Amino acid sequence: MRSSHWGDAPDVSLKNTAWLKTLWPYLMEYKGRVLLAALCLVGAKLASVSMPFVLKYLVDGLSGTTNSINETTLVNQENIWLWFPLSLLLAYGSVRLLNVLLGEIRDVLFGRVTERAMRRMALKVFRHLHNLSLDFHLARQTGALQRDIERGTNGISFLMRFVIFNILPTFFELGLVIILLLINYPPYFAIITLVAVVLYVVYTARITEWRTMYVREANKMDSKTHARALDSLLNYETVKYFSAEEREAKDYDESLWKWEQARRKNRLTLFALNSGQATIISIAMTLMLCLSAYYVIEGTMTIGDFTLMNAFMFQLFLPLSFLGFVYREVKASLASIEQMLGLLKEQSSVQDNGQQELKTSQAKIEFNKLGFSYQKERTILKDLSFDIQAGQRVAVVGSSGAGKSTLTKLLFRFYDKTQGEILINDTPIEALSLASLRKHIGVVPQDTVLFNDTLKNNLLYACMDASDTDLERVIEMAQLDNFIKQCPDGLETIVGERGLKLSGGEKQRLSIARMLLKKPAIMVFDEATSSLDSRTEKNINIAIKQVSAGHTSLIIAHRLSTIVDADKIVVLDNGSVIEQGKHTQLLELKGHYYQLWQAQKNDALTDH
Repeated sequence: MRSSHWGDAPDVSLKNTAWLKTLWPYLMEYKGRVLLAALCLVGAKLASVSMPFVLKYLVDGLSGTTNSINETTLVNQENIWLWFPLSLLLAYGSVRLLNVLLGEIRDVLFGRVTERAMRRMALKVFRHLHNLSLDFHLARQTGALQRDIERGTNGISFLMRFVIFNILPTFFELGLVIILLLINYPPYFAIITLVAVVLYVVYTARITEWRTMYVREANKMDSKTHARALDSLLNYETVKYFSAEEREAKDYDESLWKWEQARRKNRLTLFALNSGQATIISIAMTLMLCLSAYYVIEGTMTIGDFTLMNAFMFQLFLPLSFLGFVYREVKASLASIEQMLGLLKEQSSVQDNGQQELKTSQAKIEFNKLGFSYQKERTILKDLSFDIQAGQRVAVVGSSGAGKSTLTKLLFRFYDKTQGEILINDTPIEALSLASLRKHIGVVPQDTVLFNDTLKNNLLYACMDASDTDLERVIEMAQLDNFIKQCPDGLETIVGERGLKLSGGEKQRLSIARMLLKKPAIMVFDEATSSLDSRTEKNINIAIKQVSAGHTSLIIAHRLSTIVDADKIVVLDNGSVIEQGKHTQLLELKGHYYQLWQAQKNDALTDH
């Protein structure tokens, strides 16, 4: 089973205000909209609270009662219809319309704030992920990461809308109703309401805290299941090579089973929460209606008052019930965004603290007593020293695991060395800004990964404002012209996900053309022709030699025949330099390089 490797995110709860601090700047960006939305909210709640009172007077009017308790007077039916009930009916309809209309206006006003916050937050996380170092991305699972960001942004939307415009207003409405009940009616009604509200809130909070761990577990398994499926589908060819369809289906089903169990626990805890809330509400409503009926029979309250109590109960417990839903969803949303907030707390192992800007077309590189290890127990480079003079073509060779490709990662600052230093024009690369450093280095990697886009856009990724003439030049130099002519759509041909529609050689040629389009001061070729046939490799090496003339070039080579004309060849073994010099000089030494040369020469003869 494959799983994510990044650290667990810190716990985020309602007691933790990290999420609010993160979202606050987005609220303040639209102060006017937020203020107008808040005024609409207050107006809607006042209209909501006034509706039961309008309904009371309407019922009393229609039942032939006056506002004076125990003094009933029959009123002329014609006069009542002419002015009293009609005005109350219109008032009731107007208040209800105002309540709904103000709520809609509030949503329209605040909608832009919410959407902008989602956009800004998603962009912030996206940029942060690109700023993290390579070791983080090597450990992550793309599917799970994507799922966490998706749920996190949706959680932000929920928090922005419901915490600000539902939880606080609901308590405002509850407090207003309790005050009105205390002023206009015996205190028992307010006491029952207050006790019910307190019990409901406490019960909801306690049970929701308990069930949040099951929500987190369900989210975690959902992310793992999604990542498992994506990982398998992205490696479709590998699955087919080993006839592993059933094995993949079994692993996927195992992930789904764990997700199913987590969802079952989540559902059972939700039942406990909902049933408890319903019990509290039912008991409170029954007590209120029984008490109202008693006072009506006793004659101290009217039918209108009974109707008002009934309306208040529904009006109170509907938002209270909604408050329970909102609180549950807020906890679920916080559980969803905690992984995203945790991502924002991830720190890159490579810090961009450099203040100097690299401005040069002639770069001299020095590796001085360089040491590096991915893990403490495994040293990759140790006490490695050599230099590349400005304009030189220097090749690095050695057996697999000697640390050749690690040099390019350290030069590009995917990682930071553990000892020694790397200098460009006598300046440590840590003193240079990352953008400035990487702008001057062009890399052709051993494994080329392309965007699922056109050939043209993959080329232009190196230089978005490159002219058609520039494109034609690098296409010809990288021996891509014949291939593009064979494509029905030419440069508009889609390369597929990760460039899977192209062969290994076609991808490498495209990568070489893209690097040439960048025109960097330093060119790095990390076994850039390993997937090419001998003839194409020879042609491209000639082109590379031409284009790299005058540029500082570092060539990581496996085939020694491709670097015999290099200005200097550096031989690595176990992370250290053991030989360096020109091809003929190294052969004369009859050392490690000579053995590698003879071994490849014998392999070539055997192949023929």
